[in-house]
Amino acid sequence: MPVRIRLTRVGATKRPSYRVVAIDSRRPRDGRSLEILGFYDPLTDPATVKLDAERLDAWIAKGAKPSDSVGRLMRQAGMASAPPAPVSAPEKPAKPPRKTKASKAETKAAAATAPQAAEAAAPAEATEGAAAAEATEDAAATETAEAAETTETTETAEAAETTAEADSATEDAAEADSATEDAAEAESASTAEAVEDAAPVEDAAPVEDAAPAEEPEATEKAEAKE
Repeated sequence: MPVRIRLTRVGATKRPSYRVVAIDSRRPRDGRSLEILGFYDPLTDPATVKLDAERLDAWIAKGAKPSDSVGRLMRQAGMASAPPAPVSAPEKPAKPPRKTKASKAETKAAAATAPQAAEAAAPAEATEGAAAAEATEDAAATETAEAAETTETTETAEAAETTAEADSATEDAAEADSATEDAAEAESASTAEAVEDAAPVEDAAPVEDAAPAEEPEATEKAEAKE
């Protein structure tokens, strides 16, 4: 008798819970079981898993095969006798959708309208090309005008700077001439003063000889007459 270890549903409506049972593989899901080996409630947080490891190992030793769900519960419980996880098969590439009559008609219509679309697109491409060329010419003209303006501004600035330098040089020359004239005037004045100092001093007027003193006798005679 082939034995299968699987889940059987118990619990209330819309609140399922499961028992882990050993059952004849030929019986329905909720048929009579040979032995209850555990309990599983997925509605609790975390899910409740109770397994009788010894009885499970005993049934597996007798040749019973656990289902994928029971094997997952055994792996969660950390049982050494748990079957390995099944290897998921590679996904098959999706098949391209089959062409229907409608799609065939659409393909024919698209093939028929393709030349017309190309003819209609040609003037638009030409217009776009002309617009692009015009935009390029405008950009080139703008760059040329900006370059000319920049050159003119630079030349004007250089000319103004040259004029300012020339004016400054003229002012410096005028100041130098004025300094030269002042130096000449100062030198002339100094020369004149030196000439005056060198002129001979006129001899002083001779002092008249002092009148001779009258004799005392004559003076006495004059007093006696009075």
